[in-house]
Amino acid sequence: MNAELKMKIQEAYRLADDVSVRNPGLIPNGSLSLREMLKFDLLQFLGFLYESDGNDGTKEAAFVTDQIGIYMDVNRFIKFRYDRCLSPDFINTVPRSMNYFAKADLSGSATWQANGKSISRIIADLIGDVGTEFVAINGSSVSEISNLSNYSLMLNNFLKQYGLYNTGKPGDVISAGTIITARRKAIQSGLAKPSIKKTGNQSAGAKTTDKPDEPEQTLDQLMEELNSLVGLDAVKQDLTNLINLIKIRKMREERGMKQPSITLHLVFSGNPGTGKTTVARLLAKIYKALGVVSGGQLVEVDRSNLVAGYIGQTATLTSEVIDSALGGILFIDEAYTLTDSKDSKDFGQEAVNTLLKRMEDERENLIVIVAGYTDKMEEFISSNPGLKSRFNKNIFFRDYSGEELTQIFLSMCEKQEYAPDAEAKKYISNYLTERAEAHEDNFANAREARNYLERCIERQASRLVGYKKVNDKQLKTLNLKDVTEEVQEE
Repeated sequence: MNAELKMKIQEAYRLADDVSVRNPGLIPNGSLSLREMLKFDLLQFLGFLYESDGNDGTKEAAFVTDQIGIYMDVNRFIKFRYDRCLSPDFINTVPRSMNYFAKADLSGSATWQANGKSISRIIADLIGDVGTEFVAINGSSVSEISNLSNYSLMLNNFLKQYGLYNTGKPGDVISAGTIITARRKAIQSGLAKPSIKKTGNQSAGAKTTDKPDEPEQTLDQLMEELNSLVGLDAVKQDLTNLINLIKIRKMREERGMKQPSITLHLVFSGNPGTGKTTVARLLAKIYKALGVVSGGQLVEVDRSNLVAGYIGQTATLTSEVIDSALGGILFIDEAYTLTDSKDSKDFGQEAVNTLLKRMEDERENLIVIVAGYTDKMEEFISSNPGLKSRFNKNIFFRDYSGEELTQIFLSMCEKQEYAPDAEAKKYISNYLTERAEAHEDNFANAREARNYLERCIERQASRLVGYKKVNDKQLKTLNLKDVTEEVQEE
């Protein structure tokens, strides 16, 4: 039995009691207490996670008895699972207790914790911890890990919807405005009555991404950053599965249990501007927080950083780049350009051969991500048996919708302290939706939003430069004239 997890669960039960005392009338008469409701929700969650995969469920039933505090033998646990946990709607249904924790948070009567987390976020994190421990009992079942990831993402989306997930870094103060906005949203829905880049010293000219002057983020903070990215739902799902598998594998290793072998080398496929590099930078930090790599740096390269013009130089150049990535991730953008040349004198294949050898020699200390257009990456991986065996997981980055591009644009505005007015917002949404739907050859996804914002800022500057006096609000506001794009004539 995991004594530390048992203590966390007991603390959550006490927290449920405290929420009930602070919120008289929160739980309807005749209902289970919030403590018992949470117990039952944990039991349902574990029933949903469980897949037999060759084991009889004895250890899982004992886990429920020891950790959750509900007596279960194997037959009773399996029957409960079939009766309560296999509905197709289960994965989309927020646990009953979580709704009450969220109501308490949004009413303002629950106590916000010193670490900046809401009560409902603390409970959601506990559910994740319980699920991770449960899945580790009998091996790393792919189906159980997928169930765990799906459930965690469902809870995260629920909390983000009401402003209860992104609670800031430890020490940050949650503003009253955040709570008020979330509470209004909850009332309307019926819930309540709420990276620095620097050029490294590599001779190959590769870019190393890190933040030397900032404290390292925790795994929770990094996962929060991943989950806060606009769109990318399928990417988050795939990465959450992989991260959960790594966590469970490490847990089993620490206990002297067998772990499945996993490949951490990845293919990122998709069009430009879909977040591949952003996610790779974040993944390098997540891998370090998990103890998978020692350095956590991301070395970004393309063909020009790996291939030289003379015989013998490419292998040396590629090896120098790989040396700089040891202990971190080597990210090769447009990797297909290494093999798509028909020129027999091209040295791209030499770079690939060097990469494959070093990946084998440094398999405990090097992770490689190759990225590029979907169809071209399929051709690249299929061009060499060594590539196919090492890169067997492909994560696809789909294009952003107009709504997602609008969210990205507004997020960029907020970071740069700009605020479109109501008319401007409406135009921005229509413009970016049209761009996304037209999807012309030069369409650049998130870069489209960034370039558009730069043009808006330039137009605002031209408009304001003629003013004799400019106040702070004027400096921040983008109006309809600032955001309107000129129609390009054919």
